[in-house]
Amino acid sequence: MIKRITKVGNSQGIMLDAAIMDLARLKVGDEVNLTVHEGGAIYLTPVRPVVTPEEVTATIKGVMKDYQRTMRRLA
Repeated sequence: MIKRITKVGNSQGIMLDAAIMDLARLKVGDEVNLTVHEGGAIYLTPVRPVVTPEEVTATIKGVMKDYQRTMRRLA
C-alpha cells in the first residue's frame, strides 16, 4: 500500500485508513513503537499493555467482593 506523507501542523504524518487501523487493532490515541531499520524501512508496532498476574488477581478479588452475594447464590 502506498501512502503519501502530509503536513500536520509543524510536523509530518501518514494517514491510516479505517481498514488498516482495524487490521492492526489500533484506535486513535493508541501508542505505537516506531523503529527505523537499515535501508530506511520503518516499522510501527502497537504497544500493548502487559497485564501482570497480580493485576489479574486484584481484579478477580474486586469482582468477587462486589458480587459476593450473587456468587454465593450461583454456587
